[in-house]
Amino acid sequence: MDNLKKTVERIKPVDANLLAQAQRRLDNKTKPPGSLGRLEEFGRRMLAISGCSDPDTSKKVIFTFAGDHGIVEEGISLYPREVTTQMVLNFLRGGAGVNVLARHAGAEVRVVDVGVAFDFDEAPGLIRRKVAYGTRNFTKGPAMTRDEMLTALQVGIDLADQCKTEGVGLVGTGEMGIGNTTPSSAIIAAISGLSVRELTHRGTGINDEALEKKVRVIEQGLALNRPNGTDPLDVLTKVGGLEIAAIAGLVLGCAANSLPVVIDGFISTAGALIASELHPNVRDYIFAAHRSVEIGHRSMLERIGLEPILDLNLRLGEGTGAALAMTLIEAGVKILKEMATFDEAGVTH
Repeated sequence: MDNLKKTVERIKPVDANLLAQAQRRLDNKTKPPGSLGRLEEFGRRMLAISGCSDPDTSKKVIFTFAGDHGIVEEGISLYPREVTTQMVLNFLRGGAGVNVLARHAGAEVRVVDVGVAFDFDEAPGLIRRKVAYGTRNFTKGPAMTRDEMLTALQVGIDLADQCKTEGVGLVGTGEMGIGNTTPSSAIIAAISGLSVRELTHRGTGINDEALEKKVRVIEQGLALNRPNGTDPLDVLTKVGGLEIAAIAGLVLGCAANSLPVVIDGFISTAGALIASELHPNVRDYIFAAHRSVEIGHRSMLERIGLEPILDLNLRLGEGTGAALAMTLIEAGVKILKEMATFDEAGVTH
């Protein structure tokens, strides 16, 4: 808990003077003011977050956190739990959607085993930080102990600290964990007070009957555990996932280290929501990659106060949306750094 407290205390607001300075620089480029829309926002925010007039995005890393979920015992997913392990092996071979899109974006994928119910051998690109062999079924009690939750949070914080040391310029989040849309819906329901039905969708593509069951399962778990919606760590412990906790830690760590972090979809945003509930300035360091098909995602983004970059009907996770959004954020940085000013181009304005 001491490490978490120290990390949260390091989070400072982004410098408004740097945002204004970046905007003046953009307004002096060879274009009408504001005409590059959100690309200007991305460049402006990247300068202010990094505190550097020449933001370096050459080193980009996407962390795909993997963990299993005891709640799958309730039949709320289209796929069995073993698929989490199989997909981690696919990530490590470079064959998954996130691998393809990360290569497209020039980003490195690092897979973090924080809670898979399987022991992986050492492999390039794999970070073994297992806290437990999955969470427990939260219809029968808390998903995690408080110690497990704090340890998983620390995994993310440690990785953010390492990124700062390595000189990573842009961090992305992703996840893999069969059943993990269920705790994500439970998290936003507990924090927002909205009904479970308003926030729960089909995940991997379950049918109407399975969706009804999923809603009932979440309602049952919330009624049993009674998470305190004003205490994000209590919510996380009682219903959350190990990979969601690690994402929350990564987002907190990035904010503490003045690193921009690109969150992927519904599950990644559940982690970011926990982080932003712990400190109001966390949101200043987050880029929301896209709006997921999952209906609860909109409520999460609105609560944090984020406008998603893309809306492509994505619902895969892994970090796929984060990889795509990185390309646009980097485009905004290049506008800031490479586009000629009126004076340089000899253009009258």
